[in-house]
Amino acid sequence: MDLSAELSVGERIRVLRESRGMSRAALAQLCGRSSDWLKKIETGERELRSHTLLLRLAAALQVHDLAVITGTDGPAASVPLGRLPHPAMPGIWAAVMQRTLTARRSDTPIEPAILQGRVDQTWRLWHTSQHNRTEVGAVLPELIRDIEAAVRTLDGEQRRTALVALSDVYRLTGQATAYVAPAELAWVVADRALAAAQDADQPAAIAAAAWNMGNILRETSYPEEALRVVLEAADLIRPHLDSAPDDWRGIYGALQLHAAVTTAREGREGDAWRYWDKGDQVAKSLPASYVHPSTVFGRANVDFHAVSVATDLRKSQKAIGLADDIDPDTMPSVERQARLWVEVARGHLQRGDRTAALHVMQMAHRIGAETVAYTPSARTVAADLWRNAPRAMRREAGALAEKVGIATG
Repeated sequence: MDLSAELSVGERIRVLRESRGMSRAALAQLCGRSSDWLKKIETGERELRSHTLLLRLAAALQVHDLAVITGTDGPAASVPLGRLPHPAMPGIWAAVMQRTLTARRSDTPIEPAILQGRVDQTWRLWHTSQHNRTEVGAVLPELIRDIEAAVRTLDGEQRRTALVALSDVYRLTGQATAYVAPAELAWVVADRALAAAQDADQPAAIAAAAWNMGNILRETSYPEEALRVVLEAADLIRPHLDSAPDDWRGIYGALQLHAAVTTAREGREGDAWRYWDKGDQVAKSLPASYVHPSTVFGRANVDFHAVSVATDLRKSQKAIGLADDIDPDTMPSVERQARLWVEVARGHLQRGDRTAALHVMQMAHRIGAETVAYTPSARTVAADLWRNAPRAMRREAGALAEKVGIATG
């Protein structure tokens, strides 16, 4: 179909929809959204910022090249038919979706404290490995089975401790399989993490599981539900904060940062900075060196999130200025360091500076190769650079695209 270069993204979606004889309600349903949402996109009342939703629209409209919708020139940017493949997925799928319902005679429960130690160690691996999905993915199946066996065979306080470990390992599974797991697995692990924490009746575990559920909801384009879940969790844990361990305050701060990013992506600038400020106040109340073991909430993560909030609000100058004042080495998580540079690259792209964006993306890839390769926002930046980088930078942009797994043939 020939689409005028002067058409906006929303107008292109409307033309494509009408050319296929689809009603607005039908297309919206395929994307898991409302007719009113799609109407606002088509009329330009609302900007389409979510790469996930852009891919859903393209797939529903049977468009194989995103440029047909975005109107950009350059090599084809293919619309994937499914999730990005990863070799760890079959083993994780079997452990999660094919679990046994009764204890086997061979199931000798491991001490819950030992299981929690293994989970904590695997979280550390997630945050410190350049190839975190691969290395953590190799460990998860056995760890899931061992903790499930403990929950089935223990009782009393030991079972509650094992349930907290089970919630933690399902949260980690959600992180490790984000963007590579089928949708049904993502929802199962998020729900099991929350259910196990509730069975343990441990407020900090419930709050952490809600933080994880919020991630799933936000990334599947349910921002209102994501915000509701994390704010309810914050309300649940708030009464305990005065006398609680530091990690309880850490997860409370992480919930505030989650709300900040969620509202920023919706363009709610005042709310976004208000939630960020609450997280900032929590960080100031904790020791300067404090880092939450799984969310890595702490001083560095609060500063990193300020860059993300500014970028999501399309305040690129502010985002880059904030990043200039950050020492990345203060962040103990390789994954978060890589994501910071992706956010900075997004800021440079918003300003039209693709040379700077390419340099920063190369840094991000050196720090966390799999973080860049499996994060949609990073892949979007890499695809833009491959398509639109200055002539002198095209070879480097192409090399980055190949490393990230974007076909250049």
